[in-house]
Amino acid sequence: MKRIVLTGGGTAGHVTPNIALLPALKREGYEVNYIGSYDGIEKKLIEELNIPYYGISSGKLRRYFDPKNFSDPFKVMKGYLEAVKLMKHLKPDVVFSKGGFVAVPVVLAAKRKGIPVIIHESDMTPGLANKICIPSAKRVCANFPETVKYLPEGKAILTGTPIRQELFSGNKMMGLDFCGFSRNKPVLLVVGGSTGSVVVNEAVRSILPALLEKYQVVHLCGKDKVDEKYANTSGYVQYEYIKKELSDLLDAADVVISRAGANAICELLALRKPHILIPLSAASSRGDQILNAESFERQGYSYVLKEEALNGESLLNAVETVYSNRKVYTDAMNQSNLNNSIETIIQLIIEVSK
Repeated sequence: MKRIVLTGGGTAGHVTPNIALLPALKREGYEVNYIGSYDGIEKKLIEELNIPYYGISSGKLRRYFDPKNFSDPFKVMKGYLEAVKLMKHLKPDVVFSKGGFVAVPVVLAAKRKGIPVIIHESDMTPGLANKICIPSAKRVCANFPETVKYLPEGKAILTGTPIRQELFSGNKMMGLDFCGFSRNKPVLLVVGGSTGSVVVNEAVRSILPALLEKYQVVHLCGKDKVDEKYANTSGYVQYEYIKKELSDLLDAADVVISRAGANAICELLALRKPHILIPLSAASSRGDQILNAESFERQGYSYVLKEEALNGESLLNAVETVYSNRKVYTDAMNQSNLNNSIETIIQLIIEVSK
């Protein structure tokens, strides 16, 4: 039995590509184990799939001052020692890392035990966690052609991102029925990421009466961000997070409003969904979502609305523009050759495992 350890966590974006690989890995005969943090979002997502899950200590490595900078290195060291023990116990042939800080001790432990590692970098430029891990990797998968120049020569492979196959089997009618929507009005789907976005949520709700004149709105607003004030608003439904029905909601959507995380935008591209991207501002991130969004905007796939310019008026104008020109955006996406990467990555895993 061939064995693989998957790792990655912190946000759903560090987990869903790993989930997308599972059917193909099982088809190839791999025994799959997952290493994540003790109680991160990855634990819930993976355990629901009956994949053996092992939690380790995890700390964040920051570029800025924070009192936790004094304690988190000890958490990382503890996680490293736990990961070394797990490598001895699980004896994987290969480790596949989707990133996030929990992946750092796992990748370093694999290197110590002589286990080959493949890393997937979703964003335009590698984040700090992956920068630490890249020297320990045999191969580094990239989402964007522009990313290859930031990676070591001989390691970089342009693969795109693994897309969950169930997203392609959505049913529009089931999505409309799930929300209690009619067939006669277009649907606007708002996705703020697995943790939600306060600024996006507030902007959407500030123009809700205007939106509901023309659209039906399904709002994935993030954990603890449902606003009960709007609970009985006709044509508007809120959910913290949707998993099983997401493919149906995407199929029902005419326009999507989304953050610009690499996995999210690649899924929108694969599904050919007209969309508005609102990347995290440089003030609250390292700017990776801005670079992702700008790349898609240059290629004609996306309407980009910077967070600094986000308000009710600008968002309403963006929705109207994208809905009116949705065929233009769909035609541009149809020209893309950035396709699902599952088979390419599986072949890399098989090659490195040998």
